[in-house]
Amino acid sequence: MTIIPNGVTAPKGFRASGIHCGIRKNKSKKDLALIIADCECSAAAVYTTNRVKAAPIFITRHHLESGTARAILANSGNANACAPNGEENALRMCHALAEHSDINVKDIIVNSTGVIGQPLPIDCIETAMPDLVSELSFMGSDDAANAIMTTDTLKKEVAVSFELDGKEVRIGAIAKGSGMIHPNMATMLAFVTTDCDITPTMLQRALSCSVKASYNRISIDGDTSTNDMTAILASGLAGNIRIITENENFVIFQRALDFINLQLAKLIAKDGEGATRLVCCKVIGATDEASAEKLSMSVTSSSLTKAAMFGTDANWGRVLCAMGYSGVEFNPELVDVSFESAAGNILVCQNGQGLPFDEKTAKEILSQDEVTILCDMKSGTATVETYGCDLTYDYVKINGDYRT
Repeated sequence: MTIIPNGVTAPKGFRASGIHCGIRKNKSKKDLALIIADCECSAAAVYTTNRVKAAPIFITRHHLESGTARAILANSGNANACAPNGEENALRMCHALAEHSDINVKDIIVNSTGVIGQPLPIDCIETAMPDLVSELSFMGSDDAANAIMTTDTLKKEVAVSFELDGKEVRIGAIAKGSGMIHPNMATMLAFVTTDCDITPTMLQRALSCSVKASYNRISIDGDTSTNDMTAILASGLAGNIRIITENENFVIFQRALDFINLQLAKLIAKDGEGATRLVCCKVIGATDEASAEKLSMSVTSSSLTKAAMFGTDANWGRVLCAMGYSGVEFNPELVDVSFESAAGNILVCQNGQGLPFDEKTAKEILSQDEVTILCDMKSGTATVETYGCDLTYDYVKINGDYRT
């Protein structure tokens, strides 16, 4: 597997674009994105589990009942959630694209991201649609990635190539996410393309599995949004033997898809609103994977632990405490806790008891851009990593005046 450029336009048969249409006040920020396939694609998606869902979620679910689609259309700056005429406006977005392209309305995946509860300025989207379509390019992934960003400070884009049946197969993706990030599924948008030939059923199976081990293992602030969606289109143009079962080719495809989604999940966690560092909690020696995941996520989403990471404070007691309220049965008297980074490793808790350690060394380790909290449960063989970030003053500043 090789990392390659061009994100969602890396696979064969995909073009993308991103423009400013007027939803966002800042004219220098793109706010409307489009990804189009040259042919009918197998399609799949995973959605937010929040009971309050944005209108585009319902439209997309209906459109994907066929298991096929050709386009992904998304805007930033407005969530079209809990807003007047929500579903009507989501459909108007689809009809506007259909009017200015050869795409059928029911072949369009639609989504929105931004402020909840405000009417979607649909007129400016409809007016901008001819420009959005005319800007489509095989090099347009960058524009699309920028157009879906809200409070993100960095673009999230990745692509890989690998081989199936002697054919080069590619997967590319873009994502957005910085705040309101928490399972299930983590608050974000992720749009994936591939030229792999795979049935809709197998594509859905691969995506659902991949989301569990990536976007559902990150947490920034404990809030799950109304608009979360991961969607994937598969053009089948790579020429591999069509994947119809969980055979060896499916396993290879799954591995590549997992890599793509995990890379994006890490970028989302690292780009948490106001964050200064990526924080990984690695639980090893747990009784089973489910227990390891719960223990790890409890630490990753702990506000006190996140605050300690911001202050570069080796307060391991908060880590043990967070595992203690995870709901998982374990023996605290067996647990070791260490902090790791590029600056080194330091053991701070052994068998549930604190150890003397050098505070200066610990602070240096915790001052790095990426920090790992290693928890050895000594109770089994299961290992799980989850990802988050530190909790800073800027998080409150950003969300205190988000609508302005």
